[in-house]
Amino acid sequence: MLTRVFRYFSAIVYKIIKIQHLRSKEIFPRFFAVTAAATLMIWISLSFALPDIASASIEDDHFDGNIFALYAGNGSLVPPRVTLGQSFNGERPTLLTFYIEDSKDCKQFSNVVSQLQAYYGRVIDFIPVNVDSIHIQASYTPEEPGFYYKGKVPQTLLFDATGKKKLEVMGKGTFNEFDDALRDIFNLLPRTESVELKRRPLNEVNAELVK
Repeated sequence: MLTRVFRYFSAIVYKIIKIQHLRSKEIFPRFFAVTAAATLMIWISLSFALPDIASASIEDDHFDGNIFALYAGNGSLVPPRVTLGQSFNGERPTLLTFYIEDSKDCKQFSNVVSQLQAYYGRVIDFIPVNVDSIHIQASYTPEEPGFYYKGKVPQTLLFDATGKKKLEVMGKGTFNEFDDALRDIFNLLPRTESVELKRRPLNEVNAELVK
């Protein structure tokens, strides 16, 4: 990709040089020196940027792109399909998670979010929010993500269908602690009694959940 960009830029520079050369041979040496220097500076900048991108991994705090696509194999999580307000108005449970893309902890936690979506994707809304996208303002409403953000990532909150907060985890949470809270919200058997997502015997209504 970078090679194609460089070739494209070089072709443009060459055309400009050629035009200027035809117009006036006197300004050619000066113009060539300026454009050559500019080309070299751009190429050097790209060369220095490459090591950081190439060396980025799940074990460091380097930026290397969409963490959900890269480390959870689930690019469908971002951007979220609904806003927080839409989820609350739709009376569906909501998992709201704050992250940044150059955080080792967020990279590692992205896989937990993806696993939860594999089980509960049809019955709750997943709303990952990059904190860099939160507009700074004096105050927020409860339907805005900024209302809940506490300045650290990852930070994850789970709300039931009424919008009541059922769980909040600062840092890397585990699949089990979120699964336990979701089983309680949906009145499911505890994991010790059933790995599958099955209703408790006292509730005769059986709603299908995704495993």
